[in-house]
Amino acid sequence: MDAPVKAHDDFGERESAPGLQPFLHDARVSVAAPSLCISGPDGALRGGADGFYHGDRRVLSRLEAVVEGVPAAPIGSATLPDGDVVFRAVLRGLAEQTPDPAVVLERHRTVAPGRLTERYTVRNAGGLPARLRLTLRAAADLATMEQVKSGQDVAARAPESLAPDGARWTDGAITATLALSPPPDGELPQSGGVVAVTYAIELPPGASWQAVLHCTAEHREGDLFPAPPPGTRWWSRPEVTGPDHRLAHWIAASDRDLHGLVLRDPLHPADVFLAAGAPWFLTLFGRDALWAARMLLPLGTDVAAGTLRTLARRQGRDSVPETEEQPGKILHEVRRHDPGAGSALGLPPSYYGTADATPLWLILLHDAWRWGMPGSEVEELLPHAEAALDWLERYADADGDGFLEYADGTGHGLSNQGWKDSSDGIRFRDGRTAAAPIALSEVQAYAHEAAQKAASLLDAFGRPGGDRRRRWAAELRDRFRDSFWTEDDAGPYPAVALDGDKQRVDSVASNMGHLLGTGLLDADEAAHVARRLTGTVKDAGADADSGLDAGLDSGFGLRTLDGAAAGFNALGYHTGSVWPHDTAVAVNGLAREGFGDGAGRLAAGLVGAAEQFGYRLPELYAGYARVEQPSPAPYPAACRPQAWAAAASVLVLQSLFGLEPDAPARRLRHAARVPEGYEGLRVRGLRVAGRTFDVAAGLDGAVEVHGLDGWTLVPGEDG
Repeated sequence: MDAPVKAHDDFGERESAPGLQPFLHDARVSVAAPSLCISGPDGALRGGADGFYHGDRRVLSRLEAVVEGVPAAPIGSATLPDGDVVFRAVLRGLAEQTPDPAVVLERHRTVAPGRLTERYTVRNAGGLPARLRLTLRAAADLATMEQVKSGQDVAARAPESLAPDGARWTDGAITATLALSPPPDGELPQSGGVVAVTYAIELPPGASWQAVLHCTAEHREGDLFPAPPPGTRWWSRPEVTGPDHRLAHWIAASDRDLHGLVLRDPLHPADVFLAAGAPWFLTLFGRDALWAARMLLPLGTDVAAGTLRTLARRQGRDSVPETEEQPGKILHEVRRHDPGAGSALGLPPSYYGTADATPLWLILLHDAWRWGMPGSEVEELLPHAEAALDWLERYADADGDGFLEYADGTGHGLSNQGWKDSSDGIRFRDGRTAAAPIALSEVQAYAHEAAQKAASLLDAFGRPGGDRRRRWAAELRDRFRDSFWTEDDAGPYPAVALDGDKQRVDSVASNMGHLLGTGLLDADEAAHVARRLTGTVKDAGADADSGLDAGLDSGFGLRTLDGAAAGFNALGYHTGSVWPHDTAVAVNGLAREGFGDGAGRLAAGLVGAAEQFGYRLPELYAGYARVEQPSPAPYPAACRPQAWAAAASVLVLQSLFGLEPDAPARRLRHAARVPEGYEGLRVRGLRVAGRTFDVAAGLDGAVEVHGLDGWTLVPGEDG
């Protein structure tokens, strides 16, 4: 791979890598779906992935504020409670009488759906007058997200119209308008698509000056998935207190990020869901939306209900090889059809290439019902549930061996169709890539859990088929035990998958954490998995000279692939990195299986990572061992925020207290005590069946539940 080169332009110097996916690890990202803004740490938009985007199109590709002849020294940025971001830079040498800085340029950024607002303020705190010329330079390339992600060099467009106080760009599909107030003092010649305007500013001591820039964007055909009305909340905001303040900060930051990712279904605008993440996945992804909604259930069922209905409206009806649609199947993703965009994968706008979204949809329907989704709303979705169950039995097992498997039938779709969907994501221990069709271990676990839970739903609502679904799940469980378990010097463990030749893909991978709590494993099998996840079993094949600990637990969460594997790469997308949602799922599984202390240790790794990332956990980060890398290293192209990484904070809270409700029976199961290290933790503002309740751990760790009078509270065993 060629090293990144430095591109020089009128906007200064910023690393870029033509033909390579841009890095984001040092970017400042503001999200108000379906819009977002990405800039450098100083607030400038000047290359790479920088830009103001709306609906997967980059509206502004350049936006820089420059004071002619004066060096600007950025001194930091701050994210405000409402999500706005403020950037500050010292204008060196202006109005200075002492070594203290005197003049500061401040840009206050607000992102709303379809609108970017930047308020530029120059403040003179010195004892002398300040005279300066501020130039704002802007450009628009109207690039698609796919073009940006693939590192294509898209030229700036000439404005369709230009006025002293703004400009307008359009390609017929999207229109962007730039407006300035007050109007600038002068307009510089437009060159190469760059619009430059200047302000001559004179500030006496103690004075300030201000201008406001607005950029609006509008798709000709409207938004694919519009933003919801501003100011609406769909889940409660929990109040977290206790000796460790980091959990509270993580929850608060996650709440803000999740609200920026909410979109609504244009077919039924009352239904909302969470876009997968910014910038690359700011749209409907079945798997991501389902997991994020499930993680948020302790705060309310509105997002779960909206997600279930949004996906049900798009559930597969026909067999369409080009899109991989099949009757009853839940889709993978939806994008805007843009003939001029092109796609690296050539995926159709509505693509169904996923093996796990369908069972996850069934699981969410059941769990939302148990958290209090109204029975009438659940019952309306049961025909979709029955269609999804039929898909599990009739279509998901293409070769009739009794397992759910996938293979890209289009020639240009996803070669891997579980959550580890990169082309090299499923590997043998010796580094070989598994060949399709592939039966993933966690997909069998989801299917088992889905069939069992759907059977309970069918029974509860007087519909037939429950016993048949339970028998199907039991047979799958037996087949899994016979076919997936393998062994190494450290003992038995479940293989990550079966390949096209029905060979066990024998890598030790984080996928096994998704098996816990699904009912697929017996007690001894769950204990084997728990030991692998929590590091009490060390891989005998570790290379003592590698500089990396073997095992799955990095200290900041689970690696996607064991450190001793031949294909391990701490910066591999699915081959050694840490995904917060993946670890949170394992934390929850450990808690459900009774391994509370192990769950607590893994949760502590996530909390530590959250602190290091300013409590906005990215999509993934590097899997270097904590003993070698005291702070987690970023994965440079990761989305941040990402819905299931943010929602993982809520799942961790649920897991620490072991909360498992049964709203129809007015019953709540909880842990007898929290894991060691979480004594004194209290959470207020949780919700079940429309009721608000609190949970608290005493100084001895014992759990108490308040606010559910009339409910049966069932403490579990100590972990």
